[in-house]
Amino acid sequence: MAEFFGIKGKTFQRQYKNKLSEYHSWEQKRHAEDWIIYPENLSSSLSLDEVALSDGELYTVLTSKTARGRKGSIVAIIKGTQSDFVITHLLKISRKLRMKVNEITLDMAGSMKRIAQRCFPGATPVIDRFHVQKLATEALQEIRIRHRWDAIEMENTVTQGLGEEKNSGTEIFENGDSRKQLLARSRYLLYKSREKWTLSQKQRAVILFAQYPDLEKAYQLTDGLRKIYNQNIPKSLAMTKLAHWFKEVEEADFKSFSTLRKTIMNHYRDILNYFHQRSTNAAAESFNAKIKSFRMQLRGVKDRTFFLFRLTKLFA
Repeated sequence: MAEFFGIKGKTFQRQYKNKLSEYHSWEQKRHAEDWIIYPENLSSSLSLDEVALSDGELYTVLTSKTARGRKGSIVAIIKGTQSDFVITHLLKISRKLRMKVNEITLDMAGSMKRIAQRCFPGATPVIDRFHVQKLATEALQEIRIRHRWDAIEMENTVTQGLGEEKNSGTEIFENGDSRKQLLARSRYLLYKSREKWTLSQKQRAVILFAQYPDLEKAYQLTDGLRKIYNQNIPKSLAMTKLAHWFKEVEEADFKSFSTLRKTIMNHYRDILNYFHQRSTNAAAESFNAKIKSFRMQLRGVKDRTFFLFRLTKLFA
């Protein structure tokens, strides 16, 4: 649009920054790169998460769920994830306002929990379900990846022994996959429930589970946890179902799932709080996606303070 009126894009951007916008009179400009706070956007339900603004530099982001990812979403953006630094700046918000927060969703990072407890002592912490399910999926994928490396090594050994007749020694299944391809291409079907598999994924799953029964058992564990979350059940029933799931994990005896069980136990109460109102960090994840999209449109972040200014104009 700027080129259409005979103005170069960079010139227009410079004019917007220096003349047209309120950037130079922005009251938070001086400390924006370290912290930004909008106490007026505080609501009874918040999300606490982290996002990379540029070059992998992490910021802790506190957003209001009431705003649903629109204007008024940003409560605070604070550089880094160190709890002491984040807490220091969030305590700039009056205690009266902070005590009005009833619920705060977060991940399982210890720093996030310390921030929530110190700054919002009256709020119920809720571990986001998608972080728990992501760990379960990673535990499953770890088993698949281990088998894939074994298959690659097996194929290398066979190929080396055959010399010029390399292709004749490769095992091919009825769907056309080699063992190595079967394990690589099964990655996506393991993320989904059986009901969402395509016809080719169903065929591949039958072959995969026949070859690797441990993968089928690990998939059932992951799917079982997903189904607990998908049911609209009270906290008391969720406790019972999780107890049964813990027993299945113990019987399966997978190291990665045993570690996951211990992790869930360490955050048990906050994970169960999800079943009270089924609150998630979806709004925060959506907001983070918008930040990434905005960053891509600008082809990166050259001036972080100005980027934050534009971000607050849209979402604060």
